[in-house]
Amino acid sequence: MLKADFFSRDACRVAQQLIGKVIRRKYKDKWLAARIIETEAYYLTDKASHSSLGYTEKRKAMFMPPGTIYMYYARGHASLNISCGNKGDAVLIKSAYPFFDEKSPQQNIKIMQQLNPAKNGSLRTIEKLCAGQTLLCKSLNLTVTEWDKKSFQYNCFYIEDIDQSPAKIIQTSRLGIHQDRDADLLYRFIDYDAAKYCSNNPLTKRTFKEGADYIILS
Repeated sequence: MLKADFFSRDACRVAQQLIGKVIRRKYKDKWLAARIIETEAYYLTDKASHSSLGYTEKRKAMFMPPGTIYMYYARGHASLNISCGNKGDAVLIKSAYPFFDEKSPQQNIKIMQQLNPAKNGSLRTIEKLCAGQTLLCKSLNLTVTEWDKKSFQYNCFYIEDIDQSPAKIIQTSRLGIHQDRDADLLYRFIDYDAAKYCSNNPLTKRTFKEGADYIILS
């Protein structure tokens, strides 16, 4: 399980190094898992950050020790963040991809599909289950009321380093940020090889140019 010292660093550094880590969540007696493929970093001094608006009870987790879970409602659905670095800094887990191993076998995908059905009631494909911050939380049964301001717990919810770092990472701008709120900052990180499964793939945007709108880290 990732400890507090992992999160006690610069937000962009944490966001980049979370790529490839695996979220483990116990649902009843089964372990669900998803590999992180996309993150966003936020700073206290960043106009797009919740914490830049000042301390409130709802934003308390962002000012708590590094490694504290901060969950809020994005468009009415849960979103997973983790405090890091200095007070007011945090990383948003933007998207992930279902992960399978001995602890989290592939048949558990059925549970994730039942937790996060499509709007018409059908089962989502594996590729779409965690392709967004709220979809991820639904698929892993993560709720604001249960986890906001809490710490990770090894017996039911934690993030694990499986020692599989991505070969290349895309660094680009964050999504849904107003132009007047530091929208141009390259604070979003994506697993290059899994970019087609993230919430929004910058490599497919015709107007995006490497070196300006995104860079490739290796």
